[in-house]
Amino acid sequence: MNKLRLGVIGIGNQGSNYLKACANGEFSEAVVTAVADDKPERLTAAKKILPDVECFNTAEELISSGICDAVVIATPHYFHPTYAIAAMKAGLHALSEKPAGVYTKQVREAIEFSKTVDLTYAMMFNQRPVGAYKAIRDMVQSGKYGQLRRVSWIITDWFRTQQYYDSGSWRATWAGEGGGVMLNQCPHQLDLWQWICGMPNKIRATCHEGKWHDIEVEDDVTIYAEYPNGATGTFVTTTGDYPGSNRLEITLDKARIIHEYDPIQKKFIARICELEMPSREFSDTAEGGFSKPSVEWQDIDVPEGDPTVDKVVNAFAAHILHGEPLIAEGEEGINGLTISNAAFLSSWLDKTVEIPFDEDLYLELLNKKIENSKYVKVTREQFCEDMNSTYGSKRG
Repeated sequence: MNKLRLGVIGIGNQGSNYLKACANGEFSEAVVTAVADDKPERLTAAKKILPDVECFNTAEELISSGICDAVVIATPHYFHPTYAIAAMKAGLHALSEKPAGVYTKQVREAIEFSKTVDLTYAMMFNQRPVGAYKAIRDMVQSGKYGQLRRVSWIITDWFRTQQYYDSGSWRATWAGEGGGVMLNQCPHQLDLWQWICGMPNKIRATCHEGKWHDIEVEDDVTIYAEYPNGATGTFVTTTGDYPGSNRLEITLDKARIIHEYDPIQKKFIARICELEMPSREFSDTAEGGFSKPSVEWQDIDVPEGDPTVDKVVNAFAAHILHGEPLIAEGEEGINGLTISNAAFLSSWLDKTVEIPFDEDLYLELLNKKIENSKYVKVTREQFCEDMNSTYGSKRG
């Protein structure tokens, strides 16, 4: 096998990027041989990008075609675990777009199935290869600067108009998308948060639904997190602010790390402030009440780079062909989703939620959101018909 043969399931905005990357020669280890979509105009557009690509009307037809070694799943969120399992059952490797799914119980099923087969299940977390995030993670995980004390991420540069939400029947509905800004815009940042700092064990959140738009899902979120060692974290996001911010700030015993977008320089900057000694140790031993430890600020000098699909796809293919490391294994997709599910549950119940939480309760409350929906973009009957065709008569 010289190159991994990829089939792309779902060729909307994100799915079409794989075709463009292939056409531009960005995949050194893979080639797109097939696509599947239920919209004929998308298949026509795919042929214009890759004239030799085979087109299918359904994911099932592509999976059973015999012309692919692996699939990329770029469908609406509910179908990510479903098609991952279907592909692996057919002997194909699977690379899932974010999020790994809508609810953790569903994703856990895909993870458990992947452990029963000798196939690769991976996530398209294309922010992880960005140089600054890799460097920051190494700093935090190394232990050189002590333990995590506090992390704060404000990412409010997701501004979206009402037209954006009206552009697709599945958008911004509990039945079609399963959530709003946390499920659509923020899965990469939620993944990076836990990848860099580890998983919190308690979540308290407020998720405002339809605060800035005529939608039923959340478009303004504030999360407060606690860690087993006593560290705390906050995560603030919205699609209603303009101009927004993207600032990650991490406080360790002996350092402070900042990564943010500078609108004046029009680029991301990353810096670290190293203390002469841990702040608590200095506090306990300093003679003056207003004394402060000496510090040194430095730029984190790494190439920033743009998050693109090619690095993850090439790593995915190289793992299958040559045994090289993945960017993110499929089972890692559940971590960021666990945070967003816990945040929803906390907001719905108006209380702090401990991780792990009751996954059956989460699914029950999500289904109530779907059943009580007053939005007609995706009807309950359409939702049930779509879900039954893939999940069977009962989800969960």
